[in-house]
Amino acid sequence: MGIVSPGFTGRRRSAEELPPGQYLTHDFPVLSAGPTPQVRTEHWEFTVTTESGEKHKWDWASLLAMPSEEITKDIHCVTRWSKLQTEWQGVSLDALLADVETSADFALVSSYGGYTTNLPLDDLLDGQAWIAYEYDGEPIDPEHGGPARLLVPHLYFWKSAKWVRGLVLSDSEDLGFWETAGYHEYGDPWKEQRYAGD
Repeated sequence: MGIVSPGFTGRRRSAEELPPGQYLTHDFPVLSAGPTPQVRTEHWEFTVTTESGEKHKWDWASLLAMPSEEITKDIHCVTRWSKLQTEWQGVSLDALLADVETSADFALVSSYGGYTTNLPLDDLLDGQAWIAYEYDGEPIDPEHGGPARLLVPHLYFWKSAKWVRGLVLSDSEDLGFWETAGYHEYGDPWKEQRYAGD
């Protein structure tokens, strides 16, 4: 007799497993702070600038040459939708920052198109964040942040900057686009940190 009974499909995910105030969606809503940049991979570049001004750069070919990971994570938007078990392919920030010497505590993420968001550097390390370039087995569509976006699934999805182009590391925290507009500086969906003061 087998270990698993015929017809057993595993534990089903339910709305009870969502962060407070979220609802389950099977769609992938498109929300952006401005027009969608059309970034060609031959012009794409990702730059990490340390607190001392030292720059580390990767072009598209060098990003794809790095060890990649398949990532399956739930994502949660501050507009209250959650999508479970999303599948991505990308390079971990651990790999990208492995040779970057820094004692910084914060990162300001920048995107093609001018979008920014801030995160503690610790939230980009230890298997928590990736530069993703595939979603559901295909290149990421531009409206979802392609050719590459930051993926930080443990925080509200505005922290997973679309069209990512770089990080500036700093000892002090500079607020990004939505954070200066009154959104929470951290954005933990399980604590409902949607707005400043939550």
